[in-house]
Amino acid sequence: MSSPAPFAHIARMKKLYIKTYGCQMNVYDSARMADLLAPLGYRPVDDADGADMVILNTCHIREKATEKVYSDLGKLKRTKAARAEEGQTMLVAVAGCVAQAEGAEIMSRQPAVDLVVGPQSYHRLPEMIARIARGAGHVLETDFPAEDKFDHLPEEHAPCGPAAFLTIQEGCDKFCTFCVVPYTRGAEFSRPVIQIENEARKLTDQGVREITLLGQNVNAYRGTGPDGSPWNLAQLIRHLAGIKGVVRLRYTTSHPRDMDESLMLAHRDVKTLMPYLHLPVQSGSDRILKAMNRGHTRDDYLRLIERIREMRPDIALSSDFIVGFPGESDADFESTMELVRAVGYAGAFSFKYSARPGTPAAAAAKQLPDSLKNERLQALQALLTEQQAAFNQNCAEQTFPVLFEKPGKKLGQAVGRSPYLQPVHVDGAAPLIGAMRDVKIAAVLPNSLRGVLLSPAPLAEKALAN
Repeated sequence: MSSPAPFAHIARMKKLYIKTYGCQMNVYDSARMADLLAPLGYRPVDDADGADMVILNTCHIREKATEKVYSDLGKLKRTKAARAEEGQTMLVAVAGCVAQAEGAEIMSRQPAVDLVVGPQSYHRLPEMIARIARGAGHVLETDFPAEDKFDHLPEEHAPCGPAAFLTIQEGCDKFCTFCVVPYTRGAEFSRPVIQIENEARKLTDQGVREITLLGQNVNAYRGTGPDGSPWNLAQLIRHLAGIKGVVRLRYTTSHPRDMDESLMLAHRDVKTLMPYLHLPVQSGSDRILKAMNRGHTRDDYLRLIERIREMRPDIALSSDFIVGFPGESDADFESTMELVRAVGYAGAFSFKYSARPGTPAAAAAKQLPDSLKNERLQALQALLTEQQAAFNQNCAEQTFPVLFEKPGKKLGQAVGRSPYLQPVHVDGAAPLIGAMRDVKIAAVLPNSLRGVLLSPAPLAEKALAN
């Protein structure tokens, strides 16, 4: 009797659970992995129990995220063993940046893992699964392949609602001394404009109205334009703004060194580009910025902020901060606090410095005690929280176009986003999911806004008509 074909048992494997850690680029990558595996019969589920394949799409930026991966793998090992006792199989895959950085260690440390795939190789997942089906045992793919993974991804996306991510750039050439991204994501790479445009058009055909352009250094984008010349992010934004159905554009994450005049002019001229900018500074101390190899000074950053606000006075600013970097003095930390007071942020992400293996800062002298890092982080977060609350409070009684994305917790309620990315809860808006309507902000809550529908909604309707 002939043996079963290599894909015979794959056809029976239907349930796919993907857990995503970290950044928005990982969210995008997880969605594309699900797209890749759909032709093999996998459909996403919300829980690892009962799943035929589990993918942990990991982040290596902070130490606790890595520890969480190994903790989750321990739980999956027990689940996999329990399924085996019942005669069922479970494939366990680790993807993303931890996979790239620690692939061999993952395999040796946790034998329950079947696949390890880096962020530049996940387009090879179907072949990796086939290799396991052919009895190849564990499979490790953490090379930086010569081919462009985006050329090998399926063109069709699963429906994703009215807002979606679209990766346009990957990798980083900046080599900040605290960061693993250049080692896990590789050198900067920008997708061609026509490839991005085609993906954007497919998204709008599926009802997407807001697209967030993603990149490790998204404003370092230098993709080949339709005319064969390199286009920057500003040119790409202006081009995508002309696609029918695109009513909102955003981008993240930016680097101050790549924030050029053309991009600031795009914030002034392109109304589809939302008045929200995430521009990480990391520290307000020139001495620490130099030690971080950021390539900009405190004054460089403040001049950028001043120019951006000249171009778009209503822009809301967000940033990233690291406290407790090796050698950070009280004076260095106070410089960061002074910068925060000078800028005034609508929101921010702030973290204690966490040494990542293989980065220059991990071997630096004068590593600070965790107690001091905690103290500084609490002080910084208190100031940032105060500024965010003040920004949100200024939105009270204002009217914004809100794009409704999903149902709220209350019956008949829907949740959308303001132009400034704030969640807005509106009663009676459930039938409007996927639409944009004008909403008057009636109350400011700790982490969101509550609004009331206005009818008619001329601002929103005009935007959707474009």
